[in-house]
Amino acid sequence: MKKAERQQLILSIIGEKPIETQGQLLQELRARGLEVTQATVSRDIKELGLIKVPAGQNSYRYAPPPEERRPNPYLRLQRLFQDSVAKVDFSENLILIRTLPGTAHAVASCIDQIEWPEIIGTVAGDDTILVIIKPKDAVPAIFQRFITMLS
Repeated sequence: MKKAERQQLILSIIGEKPIETQGQLLQELRARGLEVTQATVSRDIKELGLIKVPAGQNSYRYAPPPEERRPNPYLRLQRLFQDSVAKVDFSENLILIRTLPGTAHAVASCIDQIEWPEIIGTVAGDDTILVIIKPKDAVPAIFQRFITMLS
């Protein structure tokens, strides 16, 4: 059995019954025909990010990690703009954003994550971002969104 299949089986086992120790998990895997070592089970637990959660008085069981909530990229972009952006200007279909040194990549990445349909893409240096807009007549509206985020 391949590693991915074994790890999927581990997730299935901990979903079916309370598993408190690596030893119990090892026994369950062996009962299902897998010959694995304690070290392999330990690595799988670490790679899967399994955590121990309360399962009653003085007992804990393995559980999958909580699902990560993705932060709102628009709020993150607003925060980055307020903390990092010094100046915004435009010409034709391009918007130029000046940032504090070393922060342009983070701001550009966040702009890309917003996925505004008018933005074709961004190019970031150390302290400068070039935002490419299409169509050209959308530039004033996008520029105004960026200006609004600065205040």
